[in-house]
Amino acid sequence: MLFQEFALVTGRILTILPLLLFMTLTMGKRSIGQVPIFDFLVIVTLASVTGADIADPSVSHIHTAYAIVAIALFQKIVALNVIRNRPFGKWITFEPTVVVKDGKIIVDNVASIRYSIDNILQMLRQKDVFDIGDVKLAIIEANGDISVQRKPEKSIPNMEDLGINKKNLGISYPVIIEGKMREEVMKELGLTKESLRKQLEGMGVIRLDTIFLCTINHEGDLQLAFSSKDESHELVQH
Repeated sequence: MLFQEFALVTGRILTILPLLLFMTLTMGKRSIGQVPIFDFLVIVTLASVTGADIADPSVSHIHTAYAIVAIALFQKIVALNVIRNRPFGKWITFEPTVVVKDGKIIVDNVASIRYSIDNILQMLRQKDVFDIGDVKLAIIEANGDISVQRKPEKSIPNMEDLGINKKNLGISYPVIIEGKMREEVMKELGLTKESLRKQLEGMGVIRLDTIFLCTINHEGDLQLAFSSKDESHELVQH
């Protein structure tokens, strides 16, 4: 009897893990890379379902297999909606939060995401930043990681600093996402709708709805990525 149960558990391992691997690959890199909160919950749920099936021979194996497929497909549907519907994506995840600006910790922001000062300092050290005064900007991303921009004078010299490619260090800000202007960012940069439109027209772009992402750096240079072809822009390319 005990041997039969062990054989049953072994058989379940040999059948359920390949299925779990296949469905994880179907969900895509997003589910195992940055691990947004929804994907984290999916992974935890899959682990619970799989663990219960393997450890308890009384659990219906076919029901476990169905649950794994259904959960994976549900995650796939949500992931596609996150890509196509940005407000929905923002609703089911965390917003990036600025925690350090110009060498000073923004205490209210740190408290709002329930991090401690020790957490922030540890994460900065992991980015090789041991003096908070060296930080121009530090942001806790949606996945809980920290992105750090050092002050120019504290940055590690690179090819641009050595004059191989003369270009000032800086950060790019998203001013258009999926055809919509981000007015809060533009206001922070002192950029008006009219001036941005004029700059885009100068680049041959007329329709905002063709723009997937438009960023601007401190020098005022625009970088564009298109979701669909813009007729006037295509003419400029030729």
